[in-house]
Amino acid sequence: MITKWSKGILLGVCMIALAALAACGGESSGATAEDGDTVKIGALYDITGGTGDVGTPYSEGEEAYYEYLNSKGGINGVKVEVIGDDYAYDMAKGQRLYQELRDRHKVAAILGWGTADTEALRQQVAHDKFPYFSASYSENLKNLEESPYNFLTAATYSDQGRAVVKWIKDNHEGGEPTLALLYNDTAFGRSPVEDIKEYAAEMGVKVVDEQVIPVTATEAQSQMLNMKKKNPDYAIIQQTWGAAATILREAKTLDIDTQFIGLNWATGEGVVEIAGDAAEGMLGVVTHAFPYEDLEGMKEIKEYLDSKGLSTDDVSQKFVQGWVTAKIMAEGIGNAEELTGEGIRKGLEQIDQMDLGGLAAPVTFTSDNHSGTNQVRLAQVKDGKFEVISDYFSHED
Repeated sequence: MITKWSKGILLGVCMIALAALAACGGESSGATAEDGDTVKIGALYDITGGTGDVGTPYSEGEEAYYEYLNSKGGINGVKVEVIGDDYAYDMAKGQRLYQELRDRHKVAAILGWGTADTEALRQQVAHDKFPYFSASYSENLKNLEESPYNFLTAATYSDQGRAVVKWIKDNHEGGEPTLALLYNDTAFGRSPVEDIKEYAAEMGVKVVDEQVIPVTATEAQSQMLNMKKKNPDYAIIQQTWGAAATILREAKTLDIDTQFIGLNWATGEGVVEIAGDAAEGMLGVVTHAFPYEDLEGMKEIKEYLDSKGLSTDDVSQKFVQGWVTAKIMAEGIGNAEELTGEGIRKGLEQIDQMDLGGLAAPVTFTSDNHSGTNQVRLAQVKDGKFEVISDYFSHED
């Protein structure tokens, strides 16, 4: 695991009235970008909270990319300083950290994390004019009237779910396919549920069961017994690695014959490590590449890891996901005429089919669309390892 940059302990910051924020936002630096300048990017991490299983490698990927980029001279000579800390998936702590990044550190853009905190911060982010890349892919963030500074760097959870439903409809044999939805009772867990149900009804895929399982669950026997009674052909999992592994282990114990399909945070090496052979056959939505794939974009990652005496065996898909997110932000900064929140937003809106070397689907942003892509791949666990089984596709294909 990559050693994290040392982080100071954040001082508590009182809630500040919105009217007092005008002088504190992303426009604090009005300078045109020049060689030798530094741009500050804030970051909210979940290292110790309920989604820390995937949050930790993701944050390491973000930090690693900027370390690598700075070693190559930065962004057109502009160095990147990342200032972040662990908010432990606690919305109140996330609010305080956001204010610290804005008021004390005067950052120009932010790399965020969770759905609940990202959605709660939207008004402040819009007021402060901070381009905001969250690790949440909530459909709600597509609304530019409410989220003019939020950008989605991967397919939304709803678009992931729609793609899965389309795949089910196109590939199922033998009558009307039936589906269960397994999710946690958080904004993240609930985010795609209604959209999946609506699209499934349009496609003739019948949702026969829903089970709510905590994101930190270590057992889920009662929920899985309830699902077993409905005997769905497929079950979509909207969780992170830990709870997804719990679901798979319980299903194996109860001899449940259902095809489980994880959305992106339920997919990756960690779920296989935790679930063991119970993960065999699981399908997963792949928004970002696995480090063991032979792709052009992996060359930079390998170069960075080699400089640390590491290899791709030491990182996971979520590391790649963080790396790619940071890389897209850097592209927007490179396009910016000024190192301000508004300048970086305009730079991001110039990104057109950004080629990520296969690490993720190409991303496009415009002034009226901050949803970078709706494309995903599918992978399946075979002999203890996820193998990609499809090209990029969407429910619109």
